[in-house]
Amino acid sequence: MKHAIITGGAGLIGTGICRTLIGQGWAVASFDMKDTAADLQEAGVRHVFCDVTDEASVAGAFAELGWSRLDLLVNNAGIATPANGPIAEMSLDQWREVTDSHLTAAFLMTRSAVPLMGEGASIINMASTRAFMSEPQTEAYAASKGGLVALTHALAVSLGPDIRVNAIAPGWISGDEDLRPEDQEQHPVGRVGRPDDIADAVVYLATAGFITGQVLTVDGGMTRKMIYAE
Repeated sequence: MKHAIITGGAGLIGTGICRTLIGQGWAVASFDMKDTAADLQEAGVRHVFCDVTDEASVAGAFAELGWSRLDLLVNNAGIATPANGPIAEMSLDQWREVTDSHLTAAFLMTRSAVPLMGEGASIINMASTRAFMSEPQTEAYAASKGGLVALTHALAVSLGPDIRVNAIAPGWISGDEDLRPEDQEQHPVGRVGRPDDIADAVVYLATAGFITGQVLTVDGGMTRKMIYAE
């Protein structure tokens, strides 16, 4: 049985990843400060309380889990709201809160995971299309996701050939079925993304043995569509 840790496993995307992996026979642990969905825990997902931005909490979570091997780490946790307000009004604490939740957390989790990982293991960092394009006043989030892209290729070179490291850059992912037609239609595939779309990408990268150091954009083609103001 393969073993996977998903950070932020209680969130929208994290829940989708956990559900897909447990359904495929993986042993899955969710590291999160929020409770993992009850149905997932009943299905066998192990919930481990963890503040992924805190060094001691990460070490304690790995000790509590007690696994001796790990095949997959998905660094998915992070503050989900991209807007930070005007940069001139942003405090250093606010900046660090966002960047720590994405980038520092990925470093801490990876550092603890690597000693458990052997040949064929995989790390997947959850970046974003916002690493490559932006709306106004999203500096901390964009910088965090851009940092994850760079961390991905650096780790791929350092940890290869035994451990592969890739990133996924989701676009608009929603669990809301009641979106406007124009929300759906701005995507070349004709719809907004779903958590399952990201979970499928995780499964692919976890088993794609000749892919490392790459960023897989999963956005329904939205970042390839030219948009002109009318």
